[in-house]
Amino acid sequence: MSVLKITSENYEEEVLNSKEKVLIDFYADWCGPCKMMAPVVEEVANELEGKLKVGKVNVDDNQDLAMKYGIMSIPTLVVVENGETVRNLVGFRSKEELIEILSK
Repeated sequence: MSVLKITSENYEEEVLNSKEKVLIDFYADWCGPCKMMAPVVEEVANELEGKLKVGKVNVDDNQDLAMKYGIMSIPTLVVVENGETVRNLVGFRSKEELIEILSK
């Protein structure tokens, strides 16, 4: 499974109307810690395929979504279930930590 590119255009369909839990990675191309987080997010997407939808939001291209979630620093990972934010994780996280949090 690949990580979805979430934009303002597909956000409602991919996140709000999703039947699955959604992990959103808010990032920017210029952000060093975001680059470290990217392969971890890919691995989590592969390991939890079928249980979780994983997407990325470029905060520079989708400032409205960043504002909606109150993103102040990146990387920030947001877990959305049934259209509601259930968890906000700011900063780098290990794959093990993410999988533990997402499995709850």
